[in-house]
Amino acid sequence: METKDIDSIVEGILFAMGGTVEPSRIAKALEIEEKQVVTAIEHLKEDYAKNNRGVTITEIDGSYQMCTSPDIYEYLIRIAKQPKKYVLTDVLLETLSIIAYKQPITKSEIEKIRGVSSDFAVSKLVEFGLCTELGRLDAPGRPMLFGTTEEFLRSFGVSSIEELPELSQSQIEEFKLEAETEAQNVEVTV
Repeated sequence: METKDIDSIVEGILFAMGGTVEPSRIAKALEIEEKQVVTAIEHLKEDYAKNNRGVTITEIDGSYQMCTSPDIYEYLIRIAKQPKKYVLTDVLLETLSIIAYKQPITKSEIEKIRGVSSDFAVSKLVEFGLCTELGRLDAPGRPMLFGTTEEFLRSFGVSSIEELPELSQSQIEEFKLEAETEAQNVEVTV
């Protein structure tokens, strides 16, 4: 096996493993001498330093790990502090609307309204910081109660839940009719 091939393989292994890897493990996998692995690591470290790369290889207690170069830490901190973008799909918006208007509400109540499982949608909304667990319902099984957060209010430009638009009676009737039609279509296709 050529030196450049060993360097490339060692680099790939360190990148893929993420954590520390003993040179003996790499040597065993490549069926080469451990000193060849250490030499490859030294070549990589020199190449990274010479070319001012964003990564480096660090030795930790006799093992090696690919790490971010200390020169770019400030940029990592900047990007980590940037607000995360999230996409609200129709399913997430529907679930969020139910939570906003019916809070505090349990997942089973959400599912009863939606007619389908809502585990994923509720989990995503909690992950996005738009909903939160408010406590537990004092009922058998003690189901979790969910409600909206301050982040929800900020994101939708309202200062309180009371500012959410109210549905008129005609809109409610229209939604009921749509739901009944949809339910009939589901029964026919099943």
